[in-house]
Amino acid sequence: MPGAESRLGRVEHTSSGDVRWDQFGAPRAPAVVLVHGTPFSSFVWRTLAPELARAWKVIVWDLPGFGSSSMFQGQDVSLAAQGRVFAELLEVWQLDRPIVVAHDIGGAITLRAQLLHGARYARLALIDVVAVAPWGSPFFRLVGEHPDVFTRLPPRLHAALVREYIAGASSRGLPEPTLQRLAEPWLDARGQAAIYRQIAQADQRHTDEIEGRYASLDLPVLVAWGEDDAWIPIERGRHLAGLIPGARFEVIPGAGHLVQEDAPEHLSRLLGEFLTADGTG
Repeated sequence: MPGAESRLGRVEHTSSGDVRWDQFGAPRAPAVVLVHGTPFSSFVWRTLAPELARAWKVIVWDLPGFGSSSMFQGQDVSLAAQGRVFAELLEVWQLDRPIVVAHDIGGAITLRAQLLHGARYARLALIDVVAVAPWGSPFFRLVGEHPDVFTRLPPRLHAALVREYIAGASSRGLPEPTLQRLAEPWLDARGQAAIYRQIAQADQRHTDEIEGRYASLDLPVLVAWGEDDAWIPIERGRHLAGLIPGARFEVIPGAGHLVQEDAPEHLSRLLGEFLTADGTG
């Protein structure tokens, strides 16, 4: 069962590099694809995936440039590239209208795949996602303006910065082993270049160009938000839900941006109800 990138035992070649992934649960059951955000990896699904795998076929994967997937100089890890890659992977996996659960930039990625690249889903759950303007914290913008400076930071200073950055995604505080595991992919030389590369390539225009199309979405959509999200205010979640016809909006009390860590039981219960609901959820 997933829980660490090293356990992703399968590889697919994509237009943005090799992607590591794996599949769990009943092979013939309906598929649920979990899409992580930044600066995270499939590790964030380690609690939810086993729960979902009791009833569904669950696919977890690391975005190109993240976790155990390939990282290299010149790699295109923009939201535009990630959306294309997701559409590519759905074809390779031969998934016909899977259920998709997305977090953070996973929202923009999955929405772009559907609205621009022909991907189709049975249901879509959007959890504290990047999808509506404005987005990008002051730190995010600072790195985007000076990626070369941050890439040259001494390793110990870089590690402290990454750990502090990730810690801010939780409102309850992350246990040390969890914080270390989330930071680990970014701490060697390759990872240090990769994290600042993906921040530098993050561009709000990649959500601006699809935001006007959200009204055309015709599927059950859940928008769930941590009440104490310090990265993307809950008002953005309400606004996003209002742009999508029939979308259900749910607040998760006591949770920050990393709802998977702060309220895993609440999130699991909420998703279980949404994925089995009739009609539009």
